[in-house]
Amino acid sequence: MITTPVRAEFVRGAAELEPTDRGMRPHRLPGWVQSGYADAQLASMEVQPSGVRVVFRTRATRVEVETHPSRVAFRGVDRPRGRLDVFVDGELRMRDEVDGGDVTEFDLQTGASEFRTGRSHVTTIDGLPSGEKRIEIWLPHNEALELIALRADAEVVADAPSDRPLWLHHGSSISQGSNAAAPSEIWPAIAARRAGVELRNLGFGGSALVDPFVARVIRDAPADVISVKLGINVVNLDAMRVRAFVPAVQGFLDTIRDGHPHTPLLLVSPIFCGIHEHTPGPGAIDPASIGTSQVRFTATGEPGDEAQGRLTLSVIRRELRSLVERRAGDPNLHYLDGTELFGEEDAAAAPLPDGLHPSTEAHRLIGERFADLAFAPTGPFGVSPSPAVA
Repeated sequence: MITTPVRAEFVRGAAELEPTDRGMRPHRLPGWVQSGYADAQLASMEVQPSGVRVVFRTRATRVEVETHPSRVAFRGVDRPRGRLDVFVDGELRMRDEVDGGDVTEFDLQTGASEFRTGRSHVTTIDGLPSGEKRIEIWLPHNEALELIALRADAEVVADAPSDRPLWLHHGSSISQGSNAAAPSEIWPAIAARRAGVELRNLGFGGSALVDPFVARVIRDAPADVISVKLGINVVNLDAMRVRAFVPAVQGFLDTIRDGHPHTPLLLVSPIFCGIHEHTPGPGAIDPASIGTSQVRFTATGEPGDEAQGRLTLSVIRRELRSLVERRAGDPNLHYLDGTELFGEEDAAAAPLPDGLHPSTEAHRLIGERFADLAFAPTGPFGVSPSPAVA
């Protein structure tokens, strides 16, 4: 077996790779964000490689990928482990659930935590056909990991840069993939495959808060089309009122336009979420669900507080639509109502398991609808500039 270190040219969808004692840790945000904006929640999310892929070509019939996962767990709560989805020449070959690695376990009732370390994980891909093939491995969307090595019975080389359009997307935990069963089953991944584009996913659980530094990251990143899905985290953190939210989004879009003055830009409002449609945050874990296998979320605000300028999802949609209408001088700025992706009737048919995040089936529905709406020939991304380098 030939051992090949995992180098930057093998990795797509990451901002950078951090050298570690074991290998390389993918980050979805650049180092200047990690060092300058030390928010623990954002730090724990950006290091989970949602949408990040290891891509290479080889004639090998057996390939091993060694990784070291790291995760957060909650005592008494059943949370699925991360998975690696392996595609060979565009077809899903296998789905491997990681084990071992490091875990920090929290007790939701006492607040105590415990750290444990474990062994590294090896994903084995064998019985591959002879001849050159393209292998694409989607990394977990819900666990951090270090990439240690590729081992194969033939040479492994980086694939040529993609000539497909590059779609950069920013959103919340729903965009990161919460409740999806596998990394290639999160809705942005489903939409990207259906539309035939390359994905860079800046979906961060609990952290789509109209942060100016995220707008700067988008401004400076290559992209052929850009989507920004805002609202749910601003509501469930009760982070702003209408007066602060609207100019913050205006400034966020202005910053993106500084680097992408003509790039198709889609502003997406939240999908349907019953607990926050007309009730402000903060959101919280429903105490009655603690100790059960399915934690649920609830809204702690008071219905009617919208009159005081507090934000709900219905208010967010109204304001985002109005904002785009007022920026009519930007013909490449578009608005998509999130309930067109997942509405009240969809929630009745496929309820949000925890009251906040869509199920795997709902992720598929959202991804397919997004691709069909945004990337349709007459959609906002139907005609785009020349492709960027992924």
